[in-house]
Amino acid sequence: MTHPIYAIMQSRRSIRRYTDQPLPSALVARLLEAALWAPSAHNRQPWRFAALSTPEARQRLAAAMGERLRADLTADGAAADAIERDVSRSYSRISSAPLAVVVCLSMVDMDHYSDERRGAAEYVMAVQSVAMAVQNLLLAAHAEGLGACWMCAPLFCPAVVRAALDLPTDWQPQALITLGYPAVEREATRQPLETRVLWR
Repeated sequence: MTHPIYAIMQSRRSIRRYTDQPLPSALVARLLEAALWAPSAHNRQPWRFAALSTPEARQRLAAAMGERLRADLTADGAAADAIERDVSRSYSRISSAPLAVVVCLSMVDMDHYSDERRGAAEYVMAVQSVAMAVQNLLLAAHAEGLGACWMCAPLFCPAVVRAALDLPTDWQPQALITLGYPAVEREATRQPLETRVLWR
């Protein structure tokens, strides 16, 4: 018999529209606790989480990120109407979710080296550790009947995110996860295994 974890992994989808139903605080704590149990380099657990449970916090972040997005797209020479569509879509996705979690990385507890090569490797290990915590969070949310979406937009404006949420200076924003009870269903496909694997 196949273990249920396989069904959870294969049925998870990126969901961007949610109902207005709030998430119980005990459920949110359970999801974040699941994220903590991801593997990490040296078991240093470099992840940090800013849980935006109030509409005001989500709106403040969405507005700040929207302004940065508008400035970037304007500098790219994008059409004004396209810029406003992108900014409006971004604002809606963040502000309308019942919960948003900004996932950050801290190098405080990681090893520090005098040479650039090992320092770069250590940083990548921390990034990979944080990404695994995100996967735990996404799978736990799906197992609880929630929808979630992994957004990497904070990578394009980390200082904006840090300022909007008054985060500690060592917290490096990596991702924004929106969560809620799904208002839509989505299909997904994957490329065949043989197109992505080399057997040696």
